[in-house]
Amino acid sequence: MPDSPPRPQATDSWAFFLDIDGTLIELAERPDAVRTNPAVVQLLAGLRAASGGAVALISGRPLAAVDSLFTPLRLPVAGLHGIERRDALGKVHNYSFAEAPLRREAGRLAAFAAQHAGLIFEDKGLALALHYRQAPNLRNVVHQKAAEVAVELGEEFELLQGKMVIEIKPGGRNKGAAIEEFLCEAPFRGRIPAFVGDDATDEYGFTVVNRLGGHSVKVGPGESAARWRLADAVAVSDWLTRCVEQMHESGDAA
Repeated sequence: MPDSPPRPQATDSWAFFLDIDGTLIELAERPDAVRTNPAVVQLLAGLRAASGGAVALISGRPLAAVDSLFTPLRLPVAGLHGIERRDALGKVHNYSFAEAPLRREAGRLAAFAAQHAGLIFEDKGLALALHYRQAPNLRNVVHQKAAEVAVELGEEFELLQGKMVIEIKPGGRNKGAAIEEFLCEAPFRGRIPAFVGDDATDEYGFTVVNRLGGHSVKVGPGESAARWRLADAVAVSDWLTRCVEQMHESGDAA
């Protein structure tokens, strides 16, 4: 991993936007095998308190799945790459699109995955995903099948590539757009955004945060628009812990 410049000192003027898988928690072979360390939940609670509530989770997982990972916390969340979003007041905003075509393709993709050992089909409700982490040799087969499904669905839908996964989702929504929406609302409005993520799907967020003069942090190796780097989820927790300390220190100094 290339060296990155020293990260700036966190202040209580920051707003934190955090990816989950591969960022706050380590990746697992299956999306349903992920477990959250209670220390991470406690850390997020401390970060929320130190930042005046300006913490949001930005994930490809549905809202309900995010809540189950971080119970009893109930943070602002952009789920499914922003297709559904819960603001700081608890109001849920859903992106409207024709769901019937996606439901038809869900059955076809489930059958396709069942025919190939190692493939995992994940029905997220408003998006569909094929995971090939356990069968990396099937990458080209998976991408070809996803492309065929995308053609069937038409221009309203798009493909989104991640780490050993490809998703089929409504177009026009991404993590960057979700971050911008949060920044128009309290308690995020007027703050400096800091976004931490590890995957290609997080590049949308990095681009937005960079444009707004914020702090973009890439977790792990690989090319990225992010301005800073952290090695892994452990390093993320260590850095966020230090951010909490810095915000307390800046508050005490004031």
